[in-house]
Amino acid sequence: MNIQAELRCRCGDVRAVVRDPSPKTVNRVICYCDDCQAFAHQLGRSELLDSNGGTDIVQVAPASLTFVQGQDKIAALRLSPKGLYRWYARCCNTPVGNTLTPSLPFVGVVAQAFEADGQSPDALFGHPLGAILGKFAIGDVPAKAKGISFSLLLRVLRLTLGWRLAGKAWPHPFFERSSHNPLYPITVLSREQRDALRPLCGPRPQALTSVQ
Repeated sequence: MNIQAELRCRCGDVRAVVRDPSPKTVNRVICYCDDCQAFAHQLGRSELLDSNGGTDIVQVAPASLTFVQGQDKIAALRLSPKGLYRWYARCCNTPVGNTLTPSLPFVGVVAQAFEADGQSPDALFGHPLGAILGKFAIGDVPAKAKGISFSLLLRVLRLTLGWRLAGKAWPHPFFERSSHNPLYPITVLSREQRDALRPLCGPRPQALTSVQ
């Protein structure tokens, strides 16, 4: 049976589908890193962070994610010249996928983007398997979340290798296959812009309002 999960931005202009979603075909993790926090604040979407500053991310194979509407509204933000490509819908500043280069075949999507038309991320993908980089969390988090979980890392490596061997690295929703060039416009924050976000992030944020 061909099951699809719908990804939708907040205003509904950008839509995508993920084919055959299940806890066995994805990785779901809470990331507390200050870069994920900074991205949410830069978009003015700090409500996507949990009470500890965590981002709920579902990692899927690139070929399983297809945009079906609003591609002209997709753009990327990089917090530094070598940082993650953090793709979002410009219409309402909704994150729609985090990627590295196409050579590492995964796309990390904020779980809230799947909360549409009665969908439940828990029902689609199962509960988060763990948390990472808790040293940047606001308040107390489990000790095992303070760094990088080796079990989660091994799971990601197993999934990405499996996706590559199964031909699920392409087509990629964000990169052109022949050139590996990005399909959508990219903005790289200056050092000054990135530094301006730091007081909002980390274990002791100095400000709790979002950067607009």
